[in-house]
Amino acid sequence: MESHKILFEKTAHYNTIGTPGKHIKYLWIACHGYGQLASLFIHKFDKLDANENFILAPEGLSRFYWNRSSPNPVGSSWMTKQNRLDEIADYTRFIKKLYDEYVPQMADDVEIILFGFSQGCATQIRWMMGEFPIFHHLVLWAGLLPEDLDYTPHSNYFSTKKLYWVCGNQDQFINEEKAKWHHDFMKEQSLNFETIRFEGKHEIDRTELQKLFTKIKGNSNVTQS
Repeated sequence: MESHKILFEKTAHYNTIGTPGKHIKYLWIACHGYGQLASLFIHKFDKLDANENFILAPEGLSRFYWNRSSPNPVGSSWMTKQNRLDEIADYTRFIKKLYDEYVPQMADDVEIILFGFSQGCATQIRWMMGEFPIFHHLVLWAGLLPEDLDYTPHSNYFSTKKLYWVCGNQDQFINEEKAKWHHDFMKEQSLNFETIRFEGKHEIDRTELQKLFTKIKGNSNVTQS
């Protein structure tokens, strides 16, 4: 038996909040977690002011039945360990295409926020490390840096950005031991993440998201690079 692969066009889906244009101050590219859909995930951002924020949420390219007893039984995933490099290449092309489509619609001084939740954290990091796009703020929420990547050769790239790691202190997937490992790994890789812990589980809390956005606004005008 021989295995083969072929590259072909595929329809990808994404959701947005707001109207793209030169008035937008903050462009968010937000990647959901495992088993989620962009259409449901994006609602977590609906309290941000649409006059200054444009939210762009791509959806994982692999859909499956997640919980048939749920009102929303279908979920999606960014990748699995099966043919992982091909899946990474596929979603990298997808996110880059969205980036290239929407960034030119914004003002030159728009600030770009790359946001990942859970599995979406690794998704953001992997496409970023493949393409090295211009951005200003990176938010990893309830997820970890992929440990198979070496970030140290790109310290200049990351040093001009604001990096945030956000995690609930009751996160059922990231215990204190794992959080400590991640903190040590970030330090080892010379990545200057600001750690933000909150009272909560493996979720995006709208109140905490608004607090984070206030912090991001206070750290605006980061040098583009």
